[in-house]
Amino acid sequence: MTFRAPVEDILFTLKHVAGLDRLIADGLAPELEGDMADGILEEAGRFANERIAPLNRVGDKHGSVLKDGAVATPPGWKDTYGEWAAAGWNGLTAPDHFGGQGLPNLIHTACNEIWNAASVAFALCPLLTAGAIEALEAHGSEELRRLYLHKLVSGEWTGTMNLTEPQAGSDLAALRTRAERAGDGTYRITGQKIFITYGDHDMTENIVHLVLARLPDAPSGTRGISLFLVPKRLVNADGSLGATNDVRCAGLEHKLGIHASPTCTMVFGDEGGAVGHLIGEENRGLACMFTMMNNARLGVGAQGVAVAERAYQDALRYARDRRQGRAPGRSGDGMSPIIDHPDVRRMLLDMRARTEAARAICFLTAEALDRAKRETDPERRKAAAERAAILTPVAKAWSTDVGIAVASTGVQIHGGMGYVEETGAAQHLRDARILAIYEGTNGIHGIDLVTRKLPLSNGAAVAAVIAGMRSTVERVRAANGPGFGRTAERLGETVDALDRATAWLLEVMAARPADALAGATAYLDLFGRARGGTALAEKALAQGEGDAAARIAVARFFAEHVCGDAPGLARTVIEGGEAVNDAASLFAA
Repeated sequence: MTFRAPVEDILFTLKHVAGLDRLIADGLAPELEGDMADGILEEAGRFANERIAPLNRVGDKHGSVLKDGAVATPPGWKDTYGEWAAAGWNGLTAPDHFGGQGLPNLIHTACNEIWNAASVAFALCPLLTAGAIEALEAHGSEELRRLYLHKLVSGEWTGTMNLTEPQAGSDLAALRTRAERAGDGTYRITGQKIFITYGDHDMTENIVHLVLARLPDAPSGTRGISLFLVPKRLVNADGSLGATNDVRCAGLEHKLGIHASPTCTMVFGDEGGAVGHLIGEENRGLACMFTMMNNARLGVGAQGVAVAERAYQDALRYARDRRQGRAPGRSGDGMSPIIDHPDVRRMLLDMRARTEAARAICFLTAEALDRAKRETDPERRKAAAERAAILTPVAKAWSTDVGIAVASTGVQIHGGMGYVEETGAAQHLRDARILAIYEGTNGIHGIDLVTRKLPLSNGAAVAAVIAGMRSTVERVRAANGPGFGRTAERLGETVDALDRATAWLLEVMAARPADALAGATAYLDLFGRARGGTALAEKALAQGEGDAAARIAVARFFAEHVCGDAPGLARTVIEGGEAVNDAASLFAA
């Protein structure tokens, strides 16, 4: 179960597909000039390989434990986190005036993939802290930023996101946690939250909870939700730690996977109310929380890539070592390595192609976010922001679906040994399954893509993305190089299918919303295949270091195998809604 961070492929994708070199050339990332990105990622890979990856199996077997009201993480967790934070990794993208390094999101997303490939359960903690930093920087008062951001940026404190309640999962309008004005500018928070990642742990001396709650006179629904900062330990005016706040972990979930990540039930206000500080304005908390959630959604997409990469590496290693049967063209009495069997090669190619496509989509999303933040021209900023808005649900949902599918294929390649825990293949599948659920279920992201993102600029934003895909197809067609096979033909069919489905959705959404929404998941899948396939083609066309023949082979496989279903997916989007909605009576109570 040895892991090696795929730094070479990550760097190639950053530079030749996601546009890191263009970002630098345009003067939008001067801090990465020269070989700075190479050095950062090589060091991130070294730390992941040597320090984090060995904890993955330990964390899965041991898990986090709640004892005497406190959560203890697995052996080695606290020390490794301390080393990781001390090295400055927690502040990659945070502003320098709070102790961060101010690097582009592209670099953070690449590092996030590396940490998660080493151990998803470990990397979940800093993923949530990064979101808390961004939300507090964007919406917190000057005093809150002064007291909390330096410690969060350094990693000395960690952050959490407290949304879900027993009766309020994806529907936040139903939340019941209460906030009462205390008269001194603070609030008293009372209620219960569930599924809180790293809600309690022993790795840092303070935990900063961002909590959604409702004031007594708040409007109903999501318009009446406010966001509060609730520390585990109160912070004095000079920044020192004070008394323990009225908040506790009441229980840990026993989960399918990510065992080392403590998933907590948090109780606020056993003794009159936890002290909370308003972030942003009263009744405007959801907008503030979405800053944190959008950060986390791309991070979760990178988790999908990470688990897929780890599963692929393990399956490839096993397929080279395991001998079974005689492969075609082999003579003699000896058994062949299973990697010589065509169907095993097909599965490995499928794992690799989907993983690299998802990686490219996540990096393209990060690049768009960077340009939306760093561009000085208003039109270019707007175009980048809209591109990021379109790609974010695809990065989250399609990449996490890839993580599950690739991990499942990894179990299949291991055969019976994949179904037992000894090889680690089963852990990848168990860990991956949550990724399609948290930070918005993947079905919700399909709905978001169809209902909110396609109409941006009256459809011009998605048209621009599709036009970029068509340009790539034409480049492949013009290259017509050896090894490309039917890549251009299949990618062209996929982009055509996406274009047809997009036009239909934009036309019927207002008049037939139920039919349109019934096809939202299929549409997101089609979008991922189109953008992932064209990204791999861009990678294959790029001139640079590494194995060019391998890049072409992966792009060709994706086009000829993964994209083959694209016309059918378009038909499902356009024609399949009635089959879903006409069957509603089957599920009547």
